[in-house]
Amino acid sequence: MGGLAAFLTLRRESGEYAKPLHENLENALDQSLDIIKHRGPDARGQWISDDRHVGLGHVRLSVIDPSPEGNQPFHDSSGGIHAVVNGELYGYEQYRESLSGEFDFKSHNDCEIIIALYKHYGLSFLSHLRGEFALILWDSKREFFFAARDRYGARSLYYTVVNGHLLVATEMKSFLAFGWQPEWCIRSLREHTWQYSSDTFFNGVHKADISFALVKAGFYLISRHFGPVVQEQYWDLEYPDKTILETRTEEEMIAGVKERLVESVRVRLRADAPVGLFLSGGIDSSAIAGIVKHLVQQEGERLGNDTTGDVSRIECFTVQFDKDSGFDESDVAQRTAEWLGVRLNPVQMDEAALAQGLEDVVWYSEAPVADVNGVGRLAMAELAHSKGLKVVLTGEGSDEHFAGYPDYRAESLQESDLSWPPSWFPEREAVWKSITDAADANALIPGMRLSSDTPESTRRMLNYVRFPNSISAAGNLPCASWTDQYQTDNPATALAESLTARALNAIASKWHPMHASTYASIKTFVQSMILRYVGDNVDMAHHIESRMPFYDHRLTEYVNGLPPSLKMKYDRKEQDFREKHILREAVKPFVTEEIYNRRKKPFLGPNRFPEDGPIHQVLKRLLTWENVDQLGFIDWDQVTVLLDKAFKEKDSPSFRTALVVAQFVVLSQRFNVPKAQPADAV
Repeated sequence: MGGLAAFLTLRRESGEYAKPLHENLENALDQSLDIIKHRGPDARGQWISDDRHVGLGHVRLSVIDPSPEGNQPFHDSSGGIHAVVNGELYGYEQYRESLSGEFDFKSHNDCEIIIALYKHYGLSFLSHLRGEFALILWDSKREFFFAARDRYGARSLYYTVVNGHLLVATEMKSFLAFGWQPEWCIRSLREHTWQYSSDTFFNGVHKADISFALVKAGFYLISRHFGPVVQEQYWDLEYPDKTILETRTEEEMIAGVKERLVESVRVRLRADAPVGLFLSGGIDSSAIAGIVKHLVQQEGERLGNDTTGDVSRIECFTVQFDKDSGFDESDVAQRTAEWLGVRLNPVQMDEAALAQGLEDVVWYSEAPVADVNGVGRLAMAELAHSKGLKVVLTGEGSDEHFAGYPDYRAESLQESDLSWPPSWFPEREAVWKSITDAADANALIPGMRLSSDTPESTRRMLNYVRFPNSISAAGNLPCASWTDQYQTDNPATALAESLTARALNAIASKWHPMHASTYASIKTFVQSMILRYVGDNVDMAHHIESRMPFYDHRLTEYVNGLPPSLKMKYDRKEQDFREKHILREAVKPFVTEEIYNRRKKPFLGPNRFPEDGPIHQVLKRLLTWENVDQLGFIDWDQVTVLLDKAFKEKDSPSFRTALVVAQFVVLSQRFNVPKAQPADAV
């Protein structure tokens, strides 16, 4: 694990190289790494080519093979291929063994297999990687620059071009060391594309995980002979034809999920460092904790570097919000921990603690989100670090793959599930209509007001599924009127067009509507928001590597092929939905009866706070006229109304919107962003 930074000099059309980016490239690269040193406190390394056109840098959190030989960058024996990797690669032992005759391994580090696999398989080596990763490789003989992301974008990677030089880094803030001057991208802010397309909210920076024209999750970025940057896809989510009948029994499919989930957890226990868990009151993290106990106690698996087999030594961490907030699940987590016999470390997150961490979480995550849950995640990582841990297993990914969001109810009944005839019932269409007619039926974040102006052509493009409209609504901002000219697309349209043509064709005619929605969520807000604000970027602020068993492609490729009605199951007798039905059945042996039967409750933070309390004080300090005016794209009068409604009327949507504006103020100040002006927008 760790953080990456790299540069590549690009050739101009004339054939000449761009002028040197910095008078002291070693110093600039080192400064870029210094900005993200929180990601790698154990070692730092850099390599710059003799011609000064290529440079790779890495900060290391040592998890596998902590010896100096595991430090990066990695080099092949000829000195012609160089690589840096951020993440964990599972099953690397088999490749070390099979390739040891043709590659001289210098360490026992999992990430060193990158060069060996590249030399053996060429670009197809990516299909052999299993895990959460981002990587950069330079082949000097071929003049081949290569950067790639894992299949789900679990590890962040950004790039931009500054004065004819391609810059690639784990976090955008690293570019500041090379003289990059951020500017607001007004079109992205108005169309919300920073949440799900090639754009960020800054001009000239592209997220390598969700770029439409450049690199998405499951894609790689290349430059040949210092030329233009292009992209290719190496993996994507796939779902079955909705008209094909499923021939497996439900019991067979439950067993298939169980087998693959247990194996996904098993490989993520391996580390030369202490391993713990984040535990909430939901079935996802509870199932992971139960499987960990089973593997350690019943199958003798090692938990990181702990070989005792004593489950009472397993450290779990949970957020404890105020009991009267309606968002606290710590009591449920405590009962689960007691049933498992593991240690639970609650992190008390009262209003004062939330206010204290609010500005830091947006700086580390680089993702403004309409919630305070990221502050709780940051505090859990801090406590885990204080307990000596370097690795935690988490429950992210289950909701998208097993239909855990209530928002999927409408999509689950929009069409009959022809693949699973037992799911049919005569009143299906009436139930579906009652859901779609309900106010805010598909609110991704409770209380967010949905747009009703999505063009009919966009609705047809998405086969009338409603969830993407909910996703796009989460980015609404009180923008100044002068920004209207920069919004040419409806946000839902921009979201749809950020998807590949292959995916859009499948959504329109092949996939069941619920699968269309799960695909859209994984390809959009999951990558740009969830995995940043309550994921790797925040965890690594305190040197914690998060591993996500539900984002294992061997598991998800199996789960994607299951009938949608066995994920979100409708019970005619109870006239209610059972989200994640097949997952519940698969993990029943590993969880309490309470967890097995408990309804989904999203990991969200409180959204109603008293006047003049700590949260109100922070927002009033950030949302001054001077600070809002310095943004340039926000309307001050609307902000004052939002603040009044948020704290005087306890209006949740107003609070969430004001919170996002306040986070943009933090980014404006810490990135030193100039005020947006009409002529500056693109």
